[in-house]
Amino acid sequence: MAMKRGFKMILGSQSMARKRILAEMGYDFTVVTADIDEKAIRRDNPEDLVVAIAQAKADEIISKLGGQSQFAQDLQPTLLITADTVVVYKGVIREKPTTKDEARLFIKGYSGSHGGVVGSVLVRNLKTGVQRIGWDKAEVYFHEIPEKVIDDLIDDAVTFKVAGGLMLEHPLIAPFIDTVVGGVDTVMGLPKDLTEKFITDVL
Repeated sequence: MAMKRGFKMILGSQSMARKRILAEMGYDFTVVTADIDEKAIRRDNPEDLVVAIAQAKADEIISKLGGQSQFAQDLQPTLLITADTVVVYKGVIREKPTTKDEARLFIKGYSGSHGGVVGSVLVRNLKTGVQRIGWDKAEVYFHEIPEKVIDDLIDDAVTFKVAGGLMLEHPLIAPFIDTVVGGVDTVMGLPKDLTEKFITDVL
């Protein structure tokens, strides 16, 4: 049950998984999405990349809402949460696959192997301007994934909406996950502990 608190919350993401995680944490929120070209943001290492993208999403949403000054006089603070996730495979950053060939290459690579997930979260108090941003990591180990399953995954549009074509909760992929080292919530797109800590920090 969502608890009533002395602040409002905006989630800057359309991700079903992020919405679900935030709701599980007991928060009420509205969704405002950022229209940014993530591919235009380049960083050499995954931690810097996910932090830069979460920041760009937040900046875009704030300007879309008319700038931070809109919130300064509010009685209740509004917290904005943005996040970004990438998969790292053998040291290479993987974002959302853009073609079926790329998706196949990605998923075949995980078979009998493992991939890292780096997820950022940004929490900003729009009334005070106080912000926290950081990242968390997890590693996912896979059993062998049969060719037929890979074919079926590539035929599913959702594969192209997630970093590295990797959606842990997908009913086709779930049976082939051996183990997750780190937070499953980080892999899903929102590191719970970090989010909770940052919410406390900015209030």
